[in-house]
Amino acid sequence: MSMPTDAFSAAIQAVEAANQEEVPLKLLGGQAVRYLTPDYPPRQRGDQDMDFASVSKAKRPVLDLLTGLGFEGDRRFNTMHGHRQMYFTSPANGATADVIMDRLHMCHVLEFAARIDRMPYTLDVTDLLLSKLQVVQQNEKDVHDIVYLLAAHEVREGDEPGTVGLDRIAKVLAEDWGWWRTATGNLDRVVELVRGDLARLVPRGARFDPVEQAVALRAHAHAMPKTLKWKLRARLGERVQWYEVPEEVAH
Repeated sequence: MSMPTDAFSAAIQAVEAANQEEVPLKLLGGQAVRYLTPDYPPRQRGDQDMDFASVSKAKRPVLDLLTGLGFEGDRRFNTMHGHRQMYFTSPANGATADVIMDRLHMCHVLEFAARIDRMPYTLDVTDLLLSKLQVVQQNEKDVHDIVYLLAAHEVREGDEPGTVGLDRIAKVLAEDWGWWRTATGNLDRVVELVRGDLARLVPRGARFDPVEQAVALRAHAHAMPKTLKWKLRARLGERVQWYEVPEEVAH
């Protein structure tokens, strides 16, 4: 099987093959959003990167699958860091591929290992949204992806795959004031931007109003019961930094 020359098609080929072979490999990031919103104009991407999510216990099957599809693993990096991240390149199209294991550790930590199988080809919708809401220094690409996810998936009670589940949102945010502070600040910012200069990001024919859904998420985050740990950290507020600055892992 030859690898497609564009990174998005190559990423799709990889997760479809993984699904067929029951290997837990899912799309992450902007390509996952694009896959889940095929009716919306794709966000312009100037890079050739692919991002996947998987679990550390499947390191060997993932390595074998991607190698079989024509990817070349960085042997030294994958030996040293493969329990938390693997790195590949594609000779066919020059693309690079990162495989994040078990958790996304950026400004905050998003544990997803137990939820890897909720969707066939992408990480769970709510986890994808959280992965965007945890970015402290948001750019327009992050806002674009948030708008698309909220335009295509219903914010609702529970934790049903394919929805933005309020139970999952509460589970992550109610235990960690820092997570809550970043996510709610970003929701407020998205509402402000999309009501103003970035209204153009709302796709025509959106199933849901992303601003209404962001407002509903914000209200839920405010009203949901908080843990003692959350309340104790809230007393310190912004006097103490509540997020980490993500480190770039050198390949």
